[in-house]
Amino acid sequence: MTAPSRSRVAIVQEPPAVLDLAAGVDRAVGAVAAAAADGAQLVVFPETWLTGYPAWVFGLAGWDDAEARRWYGRLLAQCPAIDGAELDPLRAAARRHGVVVAMGLNERTGAAGGSLSNTLLYLDSDGSTLGVHRKLVPTHTERIVWAPSPDASGLQVHPTAAGRLGGLVCWEHWQPVIRQALHAQDEQVHLALWPDMTEMHALAARTYAFEGRCFVVSAAQYLDADHVPDDLREAYRLGVGPSTPATGTWFPGGSSVAGPDGSWVAEPLDGPGTVHAELDLELTAAYKHDLDVAGHSSRADLFTLTVDRRPRAAVAWRTADEAGGSSAASALG
Repeated sequence: MTAPSRSRVAIVQEPPAVLDLAAGVDRAVGAVAAAAADGAQLVVFPETWLTGYPAWVFGLAGWDDAEARRWYGRLLAQCPAIDGAELDPLRAAARRHGVVVAMGLNERTGAAGGSLSNTLLYLDSDGSTLGVHRKLVPTHTERIVWAPSPDASGLQVHPTAAGRLGGLVCWEHWQPVIRQALHAQDEQVHLALWPDMTEMHALAARTYAFEGRCFVVSAAQYLDADHVPDDLREAYRLGVGPSTPATGTWFPGGSSVAGPDGSWVAEPLDGPGTVHAELDLELTAAYKHDLDVAGHSSRADLFTLTVDRRPRAAVAWRTADEAGGSSAASALG
């Protein structure tokens, strides 16, 4: 693939379909089509945009909480596996419009699994899976609803027609070793997925851009109280914060693009809409003239970082026809 010199990106800041996978996929397909019609090569969605950010977990964190258990079950039932047929329309949209899609979603570990991951899914312009990054360490009580990634296999930068793409989810941006692992892969376009865009989130995005000499595409959610199912609304409101009004806007958005000098290429957008930006990818190399944290500004003689990207699974199965196997192992399998 010839390295592109420019990239056109669109960030979808439209309300998610909370706890409704089919409606969410349908909205995503429409958003991809609209962004592609406006010239986008890369279409980015916020953190857990598919089925919604489970903000209720912060207000329902007690032990043996029947209401929390009920909402977890509802969420689990609406979450797809990465290879599930539910995502086929989104794959078809990426292929039909020839665009790269980055989707934040609640991922179920298998069609019948009982665990969830906070996942960034990359789809290539032919609809195939380009990469999967699962949040390595869920933040605070997020650990009640999401499992940590079992490995660092998704900590990858992907060459695409829209540039060399990497990404992190929310508070992963304050983990220096994770940032450095992506900087070392010559990332050009970094995708920062957030549920909301607070002042500190915006600061983290601009700092990452300056530090990595890359573009940071921040995707944040827009959400009104009316977008949340009636019976979940109060629990969701308390999770966002007890001072949150019962009606009106809960997540105002704030999606934006920062350049490799840390300045805004596209300033934060409040309210529903789509953020469009054209990126001069050649700047990501030019700005490394005075700072390259994984190159001439590093001290490999003093500091080293090892990232283990070997995939891991909770259970390894052996069968009788494998070397060293046994009929007993086969029976157990």
